[in-house]
Amino acid sequence: MQILYIFLTILMFLDCVLLVLLVLLQLPKKEAGAGMAFGGAATDALFGAGSGNVLTKITKYVAGFFFGLALLMAVVASNRPKTGGALLLQEVTKRGPAPISEGTPPPTTPVTAPTSGGLLDLSNSSVPAVAPAQDKVPGPAPATNK
Repeated sequence: MQILYIFLTILMFLDCVLLVLLVLLQLPKKEAGAGMAFGGAATDALFGAGSGNVLTKITKYVAGFFFGLALLMAVVASNRPKTGGALLLQEVTKRGPAPISEGTPPPTTPVTAPTSGGLLDLSNSSVPAVAPAQDKVPGPAPATNK
């Protein structure tokens, strides 16, 4: 299944490169302006006024192949067998929690609730208190006359 997905990925890459080249090779239509985009002959802009040249036909087929390949890759990816962590997680969720033998008590973790309930409760912190500020503010230095 992995080889198929790698093959489809390589095919998708080649299809993308071909699609980009086909779009870049096409010449723009002369009347393809804002009028065509916003209602002027909308059916001609959407479905084409004529049969189109070979490049437009090939581009339509390559774009259709792109979308079909994208859907096929999505189906293949969803049906791939799980490996690694995804498989382990699936097994653990199927089994449920690990059984506890009768002789050992279930593991507990102590839960401590804050005493004051506030966000900034610092009663249990070990931060040293700040020394109180002195009441005296030093005055200006004495003036000296020389």
